[in-house]
Amino acid sequence: VQLQASGGGLVHPGGSLRLSCATSGGTFSSYTMGWFRQPPGKERDLVGYISWSGHSTYYADSVKGRFTISRDTAKNTVYLQMNSLKPEDTAVYYCAAALRGGLGFGSWGQGTLVTVSS
Repeated sequence: VQLQASGGGLVHPGGSLRLSCATSGGTFSSYTMGWFRQPPGKERDLVGYISWSGHSTYYADSVKGRFTISRDTAKNTVYLQMNSLKPEDTAVYYCAAALRGGLGFGSWGQGTLVTVSS
């Protein structure tokens, strides 16, 4: 499966942004979809994920209550809605796909930069 992330940009603290990750070349409903981020000079960390069925989600403590992951099966797209953004949310955000029954997130998008600054 191929992944194409988009929607990054510059936003003020307290603002909102929605990232999209369009997929192609695979059966979308067979993949758990995740979002990761890599702040400048730091390692890449998991932000959260949504199960292949869409019935389960997980969020890192740092974004819980502010970020929401959703998926649209008709559009083969997963979204990351980010609210109440903080400067520490500044990072390159990546989407990734894990095949049901597979060995983890094996397919990755190219990343989109989110900058939270006044």
